[in-house]
Amino acid sequence: MLPLQTLVDRDGLQKTALQIIIGEILAAGVEEICVVVCPGDQSAYANAAGSHARRLEFVEQPAPLGYGHAVWCANRFTVERPFLLLVGDHVYVSHNEKQCAQQLVEFASTENCAASAVQATHESKLPEVIEKPTPTEAEQRLIVPGLRAGHYLCFFGMHVLTPAVMNILADEVARRGETGGVPLSAALGKLAARERYLACELQGRRYDIGVNYGLLTAQLALALAGQDRDEVLSGLVELLAHREARGTR
Repeated sequence: MLPLQTLVDRDGLQKTALQIIIGEILAAGVEEICVVVCPGDQSAYANAAGSHARRLEFVEQPAPLGYGHAVWCANRFTVERPFLLLVGDHVYVSHNEKQCAQQLVEFASTENCAASAVQATHESKLPEVIEKPTPTEAEQRLIVPGLRAGHYLCFFGMHVLTPAVMNILADEVARRGETGGVPLSAALGKLAARERYLACELQGRRYDIGVNYGLLTAQLALALAGQDRDEVLSGLVELLAHREARGTR
């Protein structure tokens, strides 16, 4: 239900997370959009999409068999074409005039290959990341030169992928049957062995609205990047001052 939550966007307008994500996609120049949903959720998502609902094609994932399986369910939609993939429980806030998805699509187009957006993430946040390594494992295997100590590059929840991914996922689905989960990360590892595949650190941040206080953090990020920034900052200062005053009594 996370994509159905309501936030206030950078322009001060109330929108569902789904509407904000759709806006991100459209800004990247993508006009054909498929949403993978649980059985029976299509009408709720169509309502949450508002005026964008007519743009959407819905595909049901019949059972929770993993992220990779969910992506594979859209194979008839992608039809051997490269595609932009976003998760439904992240909100993206760009730090420049181009939105995050547009940055990634332009990068992948220029490099003519698959690309995944990544973000430097503190080790304290690793338990919130899917396919999560322990901090010890990350320190041993995942250090990237140039990053601050205790920080690692984690997926941004945004990819531009080639048709080869769907072929890999088809093999995984056939091998695991309808009982074993099919992760996306394993398929991406195989993709990297087959063809050129890059990571891109974007000018922006992603906010996971599925973690504790994630919706609040995402809302603050949107507000502080938008037209009502000064008003929001004033409200935060007033709130903190009020708490400080109460604490000194």
